[in-house]
Amino acid sequence: MAKVSPAVVNITTTTTVAAAQRPTPPIVPEGSPLEDFFRDFLDRQQQGRPQQRNERRNALGSGFVISEDGFIVTNNHVIEEADEVNIEFQSGESYRATVVGKDRNVDIALLKIDAGKPLPFVTFGDSDVMRVGDWVLAIGNPLGQGFSASAGIVSARKRELSGPYDDFIQTDAAINRGNSGGPLFNIDGQVIGVNTAILSPSGGSIGIGFSMVSNVVQGVVAQLKEFGETRRGWLGVRIQDVTEDVAEALGLASAKGALVTDVPDGPSKEAGMQAGDVILSFDGQDVGDTRDLVRRVGNTEVGKAVRVVVFRDGGTQTLRVTLGRREDAEAVAGDAAPEAAPESVSGSVLGITLSTLTDELRQQLGLDEGAEGLAVTDVDATSDAYEKGLRAGDLIAEANQQSVASVGDLESQIDAARDAGRKSILLLVRRGGEPRFIALSIEKDAG
Repeated sequence: MAKVSPAVVNITTTTTVAAAQRPTPPIVPEGSPLEDFFRDFLDRQQQGRPQQRNERRNALGSGFVISEDGFIVTNNHVIEEADEVNIEFQSGESYRATVVGKDRNVDIALLKIDAGKPLPFVTFGDSDVMRVGDWVLAIGNPLGQGFSASAGIVSARKRELSGPYDDFIQTDAAINRGNSGGPLFNIDGQVIGVNTAILSPSGGSIGIGFSMVSNVVQGVVAQLKEFGETRRGWLGVRIQDVTEDVAEALGLASAKGALVTDVPDGPSKEAGMQAGDVILSFDGQDVGDTRDLVRRVGNTEVGKAVRVVVFRDGGTQTLRVTLGRREDAEAVAGDAAPEAAPESVSGSVLGITLSTLTDELRQQLGLDEGAEGLAVTDVDATSDAYEKGLRAGDLIAEANQQSVASVGDLESQIDAARDAGRKSILLLVRRGGEPRFIALSIEKDAG
């Protein structure tokens, strides 16, 4: 405690917000005598009052110094809307801080102070070696009570809350409001997490706290220090998890990897990746699922050429993809989808009522003029298709990774899958322009 606490800081922020405006008068029937009464009453209240000004509000959090020249790590939500950020050390010294950079995706911010002297600091440890049951220590400013420590253990690892890059340590060390941004130490006094959130029905600690792991934080801090922003790798594909039925439909030995549902213009398209490929390995490491791939890609240097192993047509292929930057790709706006009237039905297969595409249906589904496929106009609520999430308005673009433009095309692919001894067929389905694969059972035809 004595070794690390001098580097832990309290953070006070000040935010300017608009003052409350004139009270809204009660709602009364139009023309009622009370309408004039309330208007006159409010007018008299406002007379003689000075012009309303903006208000300043304060908030509290925690942080920790990571270098003797004054770089400080905290949570983004502690300082995100702040006009002023003040740092207070346990010694009582205080400084005004500037925001170097912040990352909303993992809720991390990097601050800088100029103390004019070397400052006490702490170092990061390896969060990957932490095990459930290991002792940890949380230090911060809980509920504005000043410097405070709480001990506990690692309750769980690899917790996810909401973000695509989430990798939290769960701990029962008490974390309350004001602890946000503070460090979680291992027994060697190394930071292995940044205290970020709690799970609680009351708003206070009930022993379920979450700290963003140090191995994620270090990469983010390095980029914020160098660029003032994050620069994450971008593969340029839409993906979904490989389920057991999808693996069976594709002929995969196990339900692992990430199934590519679409390849828009970008790095992967230039490298020859296709919808229907299953990404098994990225940059020399096996891919467990979609979240695993997203994290690996995001932590890889922009512009790096990586080897990506994909499963395609019963075998594997190796592609070389030069990664783009995710932040640039996310800035590109999507297209809006127009509306139109529905079209007539042309057939039913596997409990799915289908129609061939017309110009009107293409407009309704927001498709390009040359788009092909079968429009779903109804789905039997007792069918496997309904259970798997297929709904009216979806577009079936492919079956068994082959284009389908008529009900006959789909029936032919079902027959081919049965002849090959498959129990399911893989459909490429688009909804609102977003693609995904669905594996449907073909052991019984509900049509």
